[in-house]
Amino acid sequence: MPDSNVQPLRPKPKPIQIYFGLLPGYSLLTVSGAIEVLNFANEYVGQEAFQWTICSETGDPVPDRTGLGLPVDGPFPSVSDRDIVLVCAGEKVNETCSTPLLNWVRKSARFGAALGGLDTGSKVLARAGVLNGVATTIHWKNRVTFFEEHPDEVLTGDVYTAERGRYATAGGTASIDLALHLVSEICGEDIAHQIAVRMNYTNIRVLQSSEKIQAADQVGFRHPKLSIILSLMETNLEEPLRPTDLARSVNISARQLERLFRRYLKSTPSAYYTRMRLEHARNLLLQSDMYIADVAVACGFGSASHFSRRFRSHFGYSPFKLRLAEQAS
Repeated sequence: MPDSNVQPLRPKPKPIQIYFGLLPGYSLLTVSGAIEVLNFANEYVGQEAFQWTICSETGDPVPDRTGLGLPVDGPFPSVSDRDIVLVCAGEKVNETCSTPLLNWVRKSARFGAALGGLDTGSKVLARAGVLNGVATTIHWKNRVTFFEEHPDEVLTGDVYTAERGRYATAGGTASIDLALHLVSEICGEDIAHQIAVRMNYTNIRVLQSSEKIQAADQVGFRHPKLSIILSLMETNLEEPLRPTDLARSVNISARQLERLFRRYLKSTPSAYYTRMRLEHARNLLLQSDMYIADVAVACGFGSASHFSRRFRSHFGYSPFKLRLAEQAS
């Protein structure tokens, strides 16, 4: 007669399967950081809460941005509605986004899998048409071309996003934040906290307080009025604002605006604004197929010839030569 005090063994829940789809030039840090979190989660839970597979279009290894790379388990597989597909892309995502990759992403969406883009992978999701109106994010260097190529998508400045089965990170260690978010959802906040402590990752960035990637953060200061002005500049590149309008937006005079820029940026407002627009133009030339004349308009220059002169003066080479060098690389 069986002992009534012995509780029957409950079947273990099936682990979440995560597929890391690697594109040439992906970030090794981004992928390995996420896998490290998942591995610790299995250790702390005491069973396989997560399984992961590293795959590529052909099933062959692909180089990361340093020329190294991770072992690959095989080609892009079929997935189920319980799985998570994470596209891991690098700076040249437009060049490495192939038709087989887009077909895999679309098929995975039809099968009900959750989808994510690491670093610049959200560009692939946008091109595949699977974001479904969900807000996403991307590495700050690729924000401008994302806006140009996908104006109907909702792009945030968040470090990572996680909503309605769609995930994205803005590069670097943001993949750790996203992985901790998944662990918190599936294994509990306590497990996620223990993993963060184990990794000496003491500042977990949650969705409610995600850090924004702004121009002010990139130059390394925290003057509130100057931060507002730089954000206005960054969002008004096609039709640049006048210095008097910028000054008025934070209730200071044009002369005070000049002093702020000279003190913190060692530049004038006009010169800094022009440099920002030229950097924007360089990103568009490298990351999109836009005509040079269209790039000039998108960056607030009256004509292609004027744009080319300013571009050559700033960078030491013309927009045309940059395009040629990029095509040859």
